[in-house]
Amino acid sequence: MQDLNCLIVEDESLAADVISDYIHQVPGLKLKGTCENVFVAIEKLRCEKIDLIFLDINLPKINGINFIKTIPDKYDIVLTTAYHQYAIEGFNLNVIDYLLKPIEFSRFLQAVNKVFDKHKKVSSEVHSEIRQRVHHFFNVEKKQVKVFEDDILYIESLKDYVRIHTRKRIFVTKFQIGEIEKILTQENFIRIHKSYIVNSNSITSFNAQEIEIDDISLPLGRSYKVIVERKLKG
Repeated sequence: MQDLNCLIVEDESLAADVISDYIHQVPGLKLKGTCENVFVAIEKLRCEKIDLIFLDINLPKINGINFIKTIPDKYDIVLTTAYHQYAIEGFNLNVIDYLLKPIEFSRFLQAVNKVFDKHKKVSSEVHSEIRQRVHHFFNVEKKQVKVFEDDILYIESLKDYVRIHTRKRIFVTKFQIGEIEKILTQENFIRIHKSYIVNSNSITSFNAQEIEIDDISLPLGRSYKVIVERKLKG
């Protein structure tokens, strides 16, 4: 997991120094700046990639609670304050934690670990999704090109070659359509014609004669009609 970029929004220099010192002690955290008010913070968010904000509530002109309401919810926020009465409102805004001043290092670390746990979970879910995406390498113009099965719209036979249509590109590779049908692993691929295999997730409509994928019409072969209708209608 990459380091988390941190921003301190705090108008008390002593409190800001304490949090800054804590950040530098924790591996995986990187301090990108300290702001005395929300206006400076807004400019910093425009210029820097920030993951975690340590935000004081009692700030001049615009307080921390109102500041949260003005920024996207993509930031993890830990509130810091000397007053406990804002805790419920803070948690209603989905802040990670609420630290009361003076902040002990152990309590700071507890809040930070919540952020690390959240990012590890998201990272694990993303990697799991990537691992589950089935792909194949096809020889295209003397290069082995990776094609994910869930990107394929349909496959068209060109005798000893096939044309693989995806939403972004079209690939031509040396395969007979029967051969490529055998290597496709997802159940949603359907042979609709001697010359076509389609991804059922890409089908927008069909009738007794044809299958439509957006504005593309493909013929539905007579001998495939019963199997196709049964599969599409469930």
